Amino acid sequence: MRTRPVLHESPLGRFRDYFEGIASATPARFAILIFAALILVFTLLFSLPIATRSGETAPFVDAVFTAVSVICVTGLSTVDMATYWSPFGHVIILLGVEIGGIGVLTLASILGLVISRRLGLRQRLLAAGDSNPLRMHKGSMAESQAVRLGEIGSMLVTVAVSALVIEFAVAALLFPRMLIEGVSPFDAAWESFYFSAMAFTNTGFAPTASGLTPYTNDYWFLTVLMVGVFLGAVGFPVIYVLMRNMRRPKKWSLHVKLTLTTTLLLFVIGGLAFAALEFNNAKTFGSLDAGHRIFQPFFLSMMTRSGGFSTIDIGELHGSSLLIADMLMFIGGGSASTAGGIKVTTLAILFLAAFAEARGSEGMQAFDRRIPSDVLRLSVSVVLWGATTVATASIILLQISGESLDFVLFEVISAFATSGLSTGLTAELPNSGVYVLAATMFLGRVGTVTLAAALAASQSRQLFRRAEERPIVG
Repeated sequence: MRTRPVLHESPLGRFRDYFEGIASATPARFAILIFAALILVFTLLFSLPIATRSGETAPFVDAVFTAVSVICVTGLSTVDMATYWSPFGHVIILLGVEIGGIGVLTLASILGLVISRRLGLRQRLLAAGDSNPLRMHKGSMAESQAVRLGEIGSMLVTVAVSALVIEFAVAALLFPRMLIEGVSPFDAAWESFYFSAMAFTNTGFAPTASGLTPYTNDYWFLTVLMVGVFLGAVGFPVIYVLMRNMRRPKKWSLHVKLTLTTTLLLFVIGGLAFAALEFNNAKTFGSLDAGHRIFQPFFLSMMTRSGGFSTIDIGELHGSSLLIADMLMFIGGGSASTAGGIKVTTLAILFLAAFAEARGSEGMQAFDRRIPSDVLRLSVSVVLWGATTVATASIILLQISGESLDFVLFEVISAFATSGLSTGLTAELPNSGVYVLAATMFLGRVGTVTLAAALAASQSRQLFRRAEERPIVG
C-alpha cells in the first residue's frame, strides 16, 4: 500500500515542501538558481545609497559586478573597494563572501536542516553533491566518495564550525600585529576579522585603502594570511578528515592525499618559478633583500591558487611569470573548497592517467588505490569546459578592449578561477567587458560540470552497447 506524501498546511511547511522538492529533483539547476538569486539580492543591496560612502546610488554595472565578485568570492572589482563602499556596504561584502565561501549547496543543506530540524535523505544527497560532483552522475552508488552519505550530517557541522573557528583563529593571530602597527583596538578587531574572512574564503579584498602596504615586509602577517588561504583552498572534505584523523595518515582517504600532495607540490613549484623568473625584475622582487626575494615569490604562489592578495603590482610581472600565474590560477584549489579553478584533484587524475598510459597499465592507481575510469571522464570534462569558457571570454574581451593577450588572458583566468588578482585591466574595461568578466566569474564559481549537468535535459539509461571501434589518436 502506497502512502501519500504529507502536505504541510503552514507557510513554513509549504516552503519546506517546495524547497525539498526542487533541491532533490535537480540539485545542479537548484544551485545555479540560488547563486543567481543571491547575486540579484546583493545587487539590490549594493544599489542602495547607504551602501556607498558618498551616499549616492552605485551605477548598475558596478553594483552587479561587485555582487557577482562577492558571491563568487573572486576579489576582482571595478571600484576601489576600501573607499567606495560605506561601513554598511562592507558588512554586506563580508556577509556575501561568507555565503559564497561556504558554498550554496552546503548552505542550502544547512538551511534544510534548520527548517526541518533533521537531515533527511534528500538533504544528505544534496550536500553530498557539493562534496563530490560524481554524485550528479551516479547518485548514492558512486565509488570512492570523499565523504560518505552517512557522514554528511557531521560534515555540515564541520563546515560551519571549522569556518568560524579558523577565521577567528586567523583574526586572533593578526590582531596583535595590527595593534603594533598603531591601529586602534576597535579598528584592529574589525580589520583583522575582515582580512581573516577574505583569506579563508579566498577572496582577497582589503578593508583599508592601503591594503597590504603596511605589512608588505611583515613575515608574520603574510604567513598567517597564507595559512588562512591554504585552509580555505584545501576544501571542507579534507578539513573534515584531518580533524578526525590528524595523527593517523593511514586513515586519510585518497582524495585527501591527492589534494594535499598536489597542493603542496604546486605551491613549491610556483614559488621557485616566480623566484627564478623575477630574480632580476627590480619592479617586483629584484630589488628586495635576500629573505624577501625568497619569501615573496612563495606568497605570490599561494595567492595565485585563489587567494587574491598581492604585495606587488601584478602588471609589472614578466610575461613568463604571468603565464605561470595563469596556469596556477586555472588549476585552483581543492574540491568543495572556497577556491576556484578546475581543482587540484582534476590535475592529479589527468597526470595519473598519462603515467598509466605511458606504463601500459590498464587502470589508474595512486596510494595503493584503484581509480575508476568515470573519474577520468569527469576530469576531462572539467578541463574542456573550463578551457572553452576561458577561450571564449578571452576572444570577446580582446575584441572589446584591444589590450594585449597576456593581460586579457590573465584577467579572464583570474575571473574564471575566482582568484581576484588583477593587472589593473578590470577597472579600465568598458561596461560590455565588465559584464563578460561577471559572466566568467559566475561560470567559474558555479562549476563547469554543475553547469553542464544543469543544462542537460535528462539522464537516460542505455540498455545496450554499440560495436566498439578505435579512432586514431595522437
